[in-house]
Amino acid sequence: MPPPFFVVQLPVDTPFSESVVERLVNNSGLFFSATRTSEELSLVGEWYDGIPREYEDRCTWACIKMQGPMEHSLTGVLAAFTATLKAANIPVFAVSTWNTDYVLVPMEKKSASVDVLRQDGWIFVGEH
Repeated sequence: MPPPFFVVQLPVDTPFSESVVERLVNNSGLFFSATRTSEELSLVGEWYDGIPREYEDRCTWACIKMQGPMEHSLTGVLAAFTATLKAANIPVFAVSTWNTDYVLVPMEKKSASVDVLRQDGWIFVGEH
């Protein structure tokens, strides 16, 4: 079973912890995203050994990686994907990269997510 993912929102002035810097600098092969805006700092990533304790209780998400890379001229792919989940009352947290999109769903709703997406015609070639 793939490791759970965490989603953490921190105050905008929170400094990056040593653990976070290590994840950003060293290519561990694990998914890790840090986004800072004028309002917040958001961290999203796979559980890893040494994860800060305050993130452990937030490891409640499963990740569905969309097949990529995708052309940037494509429109509505993420919207169509998440609309199916919305219709099934499944919350999402999406992270986009240059190549593709990652859609996180609550761990307890992963099976239901896959089921409704398959029913809608989405094909699963692998899971992240």
